Amino acid sequence: MTVQVAVCGPGTCTDVEAARARRVGELLAARGAVVICGGGGGVMAAVAAGARASGGLVIGVWPGDSREGASSDLSATIVTGMGEARNVIIVRSADAVISIGGSWGTLSEVALAMRGGVPVVSIGGWRVTAAEGSAIPGVRHVATPEEAVTAALDDRSAPSGRSAGGTRG
Repeated sequence: MTVQVAVCGPGTCTDVEAARARRVGELLAARGAVVICGGGGGVMAAVAAGARASGGLVIGVWPGDSREGASSDLSATIVTGMGEARNVIIVRSADAVISIGGSWGTLSEVALAMRGGVPVVSIGGWRVTAAEGSAIPGVRHVATPEEAVTAALDDRSAPSGRSAGGTRG
């Protein structure tokens, strides 16, 4: 079965985040993974552009009531009319999540993934700490798109105990 990787990040992002997302899209497409994203601008548009430029398949799970405004680089758009509640669909459809940068929506996707046992890899994203300041384990933080894709696709010892090709119990 084809591996599906959700790439999450802010709809308005920095140039560095966009470059990272584009490279992640290229690398995932080169490895034959299906990319799932929110379908909008910023990180979502950049990962879609990278994957499409490399011949990959990109599915956008769009929050609106029509495809209007979705990224033109999507292979297909799932219109949900659910607003940000669509984040559950993005995460539950993924074998792994790569988070790039951070926004409140991105944080919700990271939390949903961790609660659902979906491995999360982060590049320059949220670092969640307990009240006393200690790091909460689970999200794997990496420095490069190459490390992120390798961790998402190859690391079979994900903190959640779920391999990238595995199933949820």
